[in-house]
Formats: sequence, C-alpha cells, structure tokens
Amino acid sequence: MMRIDVLTLFPNMFTNPLGESIIGKAQEKDLLELHVHNFRDYSDNKHQTVDDYPYGGGAGMLLKVQPIYDNLKAIEAQTPDVKKRIILLDPAGKPFNQKMAEEFSKEEQLVFICGHYEGYDERIRTLVTDEVSLGDYVLTGGELGAMVMIDATVRLLPDVLGNQTSAQTDSHSTGLLEHPQYTRPANFKGMEVPFVLTNGNHKLIEEWQLKESLRRTYLRRPDMLEKLDLTKQMAKLLAEVKQEEAQKNIEE
Repeated sequence: MMRIDVLTLFPNMFTNPLGESIIGKAQEKDLLELHVHNFRDYSDNKHQTVDDYPYGGGAGMLLKVQPIYDNLKAIEAQTPDVKKRIILLDPAGKPFNQKMAEEFSKEEQLVFICGHYEGYDERIRTLVTDEVSLGDYVLTGGELGAMVMIDATVRLLPDVLGNQTSAQTDSHSTGLLEHPQYTRPANFKGMEVPFVLTNGNHKLIEEWQLKESLRRTYLRRPDMLEKLDLTKQMAKLLAEVKQEEAQKNIEE
C-alpha cells in the first residue's frame, strides 16, 4: 500500500476530489492511504501564524520553516521505517511529467507540501527531496498541483485501474501521443470507423495504431519525436506520415 501525506493550509480542498473516481477506489481497495494535514496546527505561537515578512524587504509574505518542520517530524514519527519522497510544490521546480509520475508510483510514501503566499523560507527546501512545478505559470497555492500529481501517480499503482494496459499505453507513457480510438456504432451520421479496426487483423490494427500515434505526435508534439529512439518500423511509418501530410497540404 502506498501512503500519501499532504501538507496544506486548505485541507477541505482535498476532501471531495481525492475521495472520488480512481483515487477513491484505490482507497477503498486498500491500495492507498491518504492523510491531509493542516500545517497551521503545528504553528508554535498562540495566533497560529504560518507566515511572516521576508528579511531584507520585498513583496508579500513567506511561509515560515517551523510549522512545516514540525509537521514533517510528526509524519516521520508515524512511519519511521519508511523512506519518504518529500515534494515541494514550487513554480521554480522541475516540470512534472509522466516519467516523474512513474517514478513516484514506485515509492512507498509521498509527502506533498503545498505552498501559499509569496513563497517559502529558503530553509524549507533543505527538508525536501524534490522541488516540482506543474507548469510555467503561477497558481494561488500548491493544492491544485498536488491533486494533479497525486492523480497521475495513483492511477499507475498496480491493480488501481481495471486494465493495467490502459496506463501503459496512455499518451506520454510510450513516448508518443495515444492513437485515435473508436467505439460503436461503426457509422454515426456518416462518420465511419476506419475499416482496419473492424476487420479483425490484429497485426494490421497494431500497425495502424502505431502509425496514427506517430501522426498525432508529429502534428501536435513534434518535440516528443526528437527524444524518441525510433525503431526501423517506426522510422518507416513516420516517413509515410510526413509524405501523406505534405500531400494533404499541397491539395489544400
């Protein structure tokens, strides 16, 4: 079972989202143990303040190191023998991606620290193993980012999804965007499912799926192809895709 702890000033934000869908089912199956902590409860002053003005001046308030430190100590006391990945949600962190989600899914315990206000006391960074960003933009706090990362991670845990192949073939898991998919009816208002998917020839179906994954990636995320080691088959299919798309552009 994986354990996930979240440090936040807004624990109610997690109540419904993390109790539904895949994450909710993972908890029901005892595949995931989730704990949300309000680190304001660990403040050592009577007013329970968790932020203060920065030394040297500057805009906004900074989260103090003490409440975070004491909250982490309390978690460590609960699971002293478990190695933890402690993740600080920070716009200056390493961009989150599918590979990172796969790494996280192999851990026994994850701890997410959700920031707020202008930033962190720099000493908080000494308490973590990872600094991670959801993207090149700034949110009000780290809560939404943590939810995204938790969802992307938990769905990769063994037995969480009904069909484990679903996670393995998702867009980004293979290094390519996922190929187009269809379900019944085969013809809807003149829009037909490609014949190759209905003829029962699995070899041709797999080749079509690979080719269309390459096509979608080439058209939408060509940067992903630059990082991919193409097999001979993939190189051949990609060359066909480029030729076909070039011909389309001429005809248009």
